[in-house]
Amino acid sequence: MANKMKTNSSKWINENRFVSRSFSWQDGYGSFSYSRSQLDKVVKYILNQPEHHKKRTFREEYLNFLEKFNVEYDRRYIFDFRE
Repeated sequence: MANKMKTNSSKWINENRFVSRSFSWQDGYGSFSYSRSQLDKVVKYILNQPEHHKKRTFREEYLNFLEKFNVEYDRRYIFDFRE
């Protein structure tokens, strides 16, 4: 499913020329899940992202998720962040 989302979204980005060169996603993907009981918190988080990211960058947040969920990773393979 993630592969289809990446394929379709990169095609859409390229067809609409949102970037000056050919766009493609990096290899691999990641996802985090929460239980249904956390739904209200997740929705609140999503709606509050612009304000939230004034305090913490996306990079800080992403690395925090990896740590919080005990995901092993090699910093050499963490993608370049564009803040």
